[in-house]
Amino acid sequence: MANHSNAGLEGVKLTNIKMGYTIAIAGKGGTGKTTIAALIVRLLKEKKLGSILAVDADPNNNLAQSLGLEVKGTIGSILDEVCLHPEKIPSGMSKDRFIEYQVQTSITEGDGFDVLAMGRPEGPGCYCYVNNLLRNITAKLIKDYDYIVIDNEAGFEHLSRRTTRACDALVVVSDATKAGLRSAKRINELTKELKIKIEKRFLIINKHNEELDKQIIEELDLEFMGNIPIDDNIIKISMNGNSLLGLDSQSSGLKMLRKMGERIL
Repeated sequence: MANHSNAGLEGVKLTNIKMGYTIAIAGKGGTGKTTIAALIVRLLKEKKLGSILAVDADPNNNLAQSLGLEVKGTIGSILDEVCLHPEKIPSGMSKDRFIEYQVQTSITEGDGFDVLAMGRPEGPGCYCYVNNLLRNITAKLIKDYDYIVIDNEAGFEHLSRRTTRACDALVVVSDATKAGLRSAKRINELTKELKIKIEKRFLIINKHNEELDKQIIEELDLEFMGNIPIDDNIIKISMNGNSLLGLDSQSSGLKMLRKMGERIL
């Protein structure tokens, strides 16, 4: 396991950060949740804060692409393969142990970070089994990395299945629409109803240049980080399917997120 360096996001005091610091990103589809997750991975990588695992828990599997990688395989595809070909499980090895080994080998290595993709099984296998497996594997992997950034499935499904049981920081991403803000509120409420242990709860309004009504923000019961402005550079990269690691370091969106780094950590 890599050790933390003395560098930090805008002067963050790393002595207060524990190993296996988990940041979960959630939000309604279309708000830029995956973009924020990828940029947080980029900032952690740039500051050399330690080993990083990016978990793509969204079945659409866009996080790896946003980081310039092509995943080797997903937990879902591994489960499908085991269900279709159980004879491939070596003699003397349990099904769970074999799947865990396969998942370990499916982790895609990037430059300064790794990516684990959940995916979605296409076969008739039980989704509850997938969720339980992801929880168990993630719990073990967290011990091997300094930072874990989880890009959750859009909406509430991933949280309602309780795949994420605890995190140090929950970052809810929303746009300025009523639907987006309503979803942000519901996500926060759901984490409390499910008693998911969360140390810090944040709200980021993405792709918005104007101030929002303070009363609306207060009603969400999340610590408001601020707005990330509409950034043509990010839009262009996303439209072309390119990596956000190639985003200009002076990009307005990246600069604003960099200022938020200390509070998230």
